[in-house]
Amino acid sequence: MSDRLEPGDKAPAFALPDDTGKTVSLSDFAGRKVIVYFYPAAMTPGCTTQACDFSDSLEALRRDGFEVVGISKDSPVKLAKFRERDGLTIPLLSDEDLSVHQAYGAYGEKKLYGKTVEGVLRSTFVVDEQGELTHALYNDKATGHDAKLRRDLGLTA
Repeated sequence: MSDRLEPGDKAPAFALPDDTGKTVSLSDFAGRKVIVYFYPAAMTPGCTTQACDFSDSLEALRRDGFEVVGISKDSPVKLAKFRERDGLTIPLLSDEDLSVHQAYGAYGEKKLYGKTVEGVLRSTFVVDEQGELTHALYNDKATGHDAKLRRDLGLTA
């Protein structure tokens, strides 16, 4: 299992393809706050709920100074289908080799239907303007996560 990150840690750098094939880097957001979240699989019920919630609140998050990036192990082709099917507006990045998941501690042992398995840990990180983590949340719940995060950040609805 990867080591878990904590607030105050430097956010691990990444450069990953999005659903159009364009490379998106953490450094693209330098000087801005960004919410980086990891989800297990595109087009599954929980992951769809979470992505739709972030997309629906993206405008408000941007007004509060935040960008949002979703990362999964899905291929760019699958992510493009996910975006199109659900009208998603947040960047969706592909980490097929799981290297960025592991750098963030978002891959490892978890319980699934009572069994211990290796997999993606639904996780969310808030990176400040200097590239440091202000929040490192592991084993998030998909439903209501956006609203809970906004409360944790002291943001209005």
